[in-house]
Amino acid sequence: MKNLKWFVITILVIMLGAVIASCSSAPADTAADGEEAPAVVLTDAAVECIECHADETVGIVMDWDGSIHEKEGISCIDCHEVEESSPMALSGVEGHEDITVTVSMLVPPAVCGECHEDAVASFHESGHERAAVQYEGKDAMQTLINVHEGRGNPELSGAPDETGCQQCHGVTIVVDETGHPTPETYPSAGMGNVYPTGEIGNCTVCHSRHSFEISEARKPEACGGCHIGPDHPDIEIYENTKHGQIFMAEGEEWIWDSPSGEWEPGDYRAPTCATCHMSGIGDLEPTHNVTKRLYWNLWAKESKVRDDDDVMGIWYGDGEAGREEMKQVCGECHTTTHTEGYFASGDKAVQLYNIEYWAPVEAMRLDLAEAGLLKENPWEDGFMTLHYHIWHHDGRRARQGAMMGAPDWAHWHGFFMLQQKLNLATAIYELRMETGEIETAAPWSLSP
Repeated sequence: MKNLKWFVITILVIMLGAVIASCSSAPADTAADGEEAPAVVLTDAAVECIECHADETVGIVMDWDGSIHEKEGISCIDCHEVEESSPMALSGVEGHEDITVTVSMLVPPAVCGECHEDAVASFHESGHERAAVQYEGKDAMQTLINVHEGRGNPELSGAPDETGCQQCHGVTIVVDETGHPTPETYPSAGMGNVYPTGEIGNCTVCHSRHSFEISEARKPEACGGCHIGPDHPDIEIYENTKHGQIFMAEGEEWIWDSPSGEWEPGDYRAPTCATCHMSGIGDLEPTHNVTKRLYWNLWAKESKVRDDDDVMGIWYGDGEAGREEMKQVCGECHTTTHTEGYFASGDKAVQLYNIEYWAPVEAMRLDLAEAGLLKENPWEDGFMTLHYHIWHHDGRRARQGAMMGAPDWAHWHGFFMLQQKLNLATAIYELRMETGEIETAAPWSLSP
């Protein structure tokens, strides 16, 4: 293993030498239009970082080498350098005694925005912007995580949050007096990280460091790390669709690295998450506002058409405009008849959930609350547990499965489970209202 490490380091040093030599003495490359492209130049400080990290963190340098950033001369310093006064500025780092710049481990989206201005601006207009702020501000969610799941353990109760919620939603990152993030808030792979400077976001969730490839973010796996599981199984839903089946059969042969705004049908035979929600396809411009093309809110207790301009609001977006844009996406491959019929069926499923499942179970909850027939701890209450599963698990699966074309998730994982759990909730409701008491032996059970 030691021999392998030194072999890798030797190769990297040779490659770095070649880069430096080409930057300082070789003729400039020829651009596509026949003109000479400007030579890539790495500063002494950048070279110093690369040489050291080629030994200390080989994987980081190997990721960067050959990336678009390396080809454009974007080095460690360009992203990690900060003002000495920054709360994220590192101090007391072994090996940094002689470096001539101040650096931070943390790179917020504002740094990316110096080059990728439109992408970062549209990200801040998306639902991803509120990912951490929203769940951190919910008392019920924090009680579930720390008190019920964490069992109120004074030392360990944060584990469900640190290893679960934070890794998708993000977290408000706290740094110590040396600028290093605390173990309770770092590492975090969450989309909505809030930095000590107040900036929000995490581009590396989809464009993982330190290669930052556009091709990676276009594949469904980039979304599937978070959009997965019983409450939002979007990656499983995608795999159940005809689009997903084609991707799994042929995706390795597709073209994934076309420039932004130029990735069109022909590069691929079926869309991925990025195609429908983000890509510049047809006359549409690329966007990092993943909310922009959505009509319904499909994760809320009750689905409504989006009509709010507050990015922190649950009805954020312009649903009518979003539907028209999504139809444009569909229209690049499908007929108008196909597209209109598809959305008509999906809308019908959403309305069925709203009227026949959410409305009655919520009405029963209000009756039980007024009668004093709910337990103080909702997670020990059979009715409230079913109430939660109806909207947060089965109801989301039915709605999302229907709107994304996944029959098994719309039906068996969705409406079939909804009717079972509504029947159980109704039985508990009727028993409590008839007896005026909360049952001691619960006549209910939860299925997957």
